[in-house]
Amino acid sequence: MATLTGILYACLLFYGTGWYLGRWSGNFSLLLFILTLVTLGYWLAERYVFLPRRLAAAGAIEAQDAKRRAELQRMGITQVDSNLAEARDKVLAQPWWLDWTAGLFPVILIVFVLRSFLFEPFKIPSGSMIPTLEIGDLILVNKFHYGVRLPVINQKIIENNPVQRGDVMVFRYPVDPSIDFIKRVVALPGDTVTYANQKLSINGQPVPLQRLDDYYEEDRRGYSPMFRETFDDRPHRILVEPRLPSSYGMRARLNKHADACTYSAEGVTCKVPAGHYFVMGDNRDNSEDSRFWGFVPDENIVGRAFFVWMNFGNVKRIGSFR
Repeated sequence: MATLTGILYACLLFYGTGWYLGRWSGNFSLLLFILTLVTLGYWLAERYVFLPRRLAAAGAIEAQDAKRRAELQRMGITQVDSNLAEARDKVLAQPWWLDWTAGLFPVILIVFVLRSFLFEPFKIPSGSMIPTLEIGDLILVNKFHYGVRLPVINQKIIENNPVQRGDVMVFRYPVDPSIDFIKRVVALPGDTVTYANQKLSINGQPVPLQRLDDYYEEDRRGYSPMFRETFDDRPHRILVEPRLPSSYGMRARLNKHADACTYSAEGVTCKVPAGHYFVMGDNRDNSEDSRFWGFVPDENIVGRAFFVWMNFGNVKRIGSFR
């Protein structure tokens, strides 16, 4: 068992190193699920096989010691040196391969349940959601807000709250589901969404937009025009550069529902298909989103982002961003 455990840890180290170095993409949910099953197997073996064997061995040592003491007492010897406690402790001690597998099962199980059904941490890797979220923000994602989903396969089994316009949503990138993206939902199934001349319209109605003070972006050491955009009385801030055309850098790369969008020099108009959502970054001119690669299917939803729990570069960022 020690050899088998060593091989398993070597495989885990090899996989993790390659993932970290970018040699291949990893699926943390699947990895955590496998680790839970493996450590569960060791935990059950410890509880019902290895621990009873060690207890039996310890009992045999105690019985032998008691028998030896009884024989010595019959011979008139009452003081007997014994290291019974030390021997018993050595016999009952878990070997390293059980300590690092069965011993980790409760911790891995708790992490698996919390991450799969309740909350998942997520790090903001880019500036596409500035000014709402900044690079380096560590956020929490509510996994059950839109419904309970089975881990790994992401199959919804219990409905909860519907997706709303203005929600900040984490989802699996439709082009490469192994990557998680975070954007703001701007249009729901059945909506006709237009982004033209730097302005957003839903079903023919312009989304309210109010000019705010310029926003200073530390990464590029410059100011960007900032606006307040409002969905159904739910305001949020966005950055828009009016000097750039709405179609700046935009390319039609839709793998599915390619006929649902029409591109022009002014921007794009899309009819959102059933079971899909149109999402955009709050940093409108620095976000590759549904304008570029299409819609987010419901089965790709991970959860609703709602809280910044840490930013090591700026602790003042901690708090809700709704």
